[in-house]
Amino acid sequence: MKKKGLLITFEGGEGSGKDTQIELLYDNLISKKCKVICTREPGGTKLGECIRELLQNRKDLLIEPGVELLLYFASRKQLVYEVIGPALKEGMIVLSNRFEDSSKAYQGYGRGISIDHINHLHRSVKIPKPDLTFLLDIDPAVGLARIN
Repeated sequence: MKKKGLLITFEGGEGSGKDTQIELLYDNLISKKCKVICTREPGGTKLGECIRELLQNRKDLLIEPGVELLLYFASRKQLVYEVIGPALKEGMIVLSNRFEDSSKAYQGYGRGISIDHINHLHRSVKIPKPDLTFLLDIDPAVGLARIN
C-alpha cells in the first residue's frame, strides 16, 4: 500500500496515559489545521468493536493464544482496510492507540508466540509499518492503580 500520510502509534501498559497523549497530540495537530483521525485496537470498525467485546469482556471463554493473535490481526486488518489505509492515501495523520507492538508484547512475550511468526503475519497480510511509535513506560503497579 502506497501511503502519503503518517501512521503514529502509541504503545504502553494499562494506565500509561496513551489516551491522554493521543488527545493532546490530536488537539495540537487540529490547531495547526492538520487532517488527523484517531483510532484504537482492537476496535475502530464495527467488526473490530465486536472482536474487542469478545476479547475483553468474555471472561467465560478460553481462547487459545494463537486464536487470540488471529482475532487481533482480523481486527487490525479490517481497521487498515476501512480506516487507516484510506486515511493514509488521503494524506491524513492517523493516531492509533495500540498497533503491532502490542501483539509482540501481549501475544509474543506474554503468550509465548514467536515474534518471527507475528512479523511474518504482518508482512503477509500487508499491515503498514508505523512511521513513528511512542512507547509510554510506566511501572505496571502504578499503571493499574491509575485505572482503578
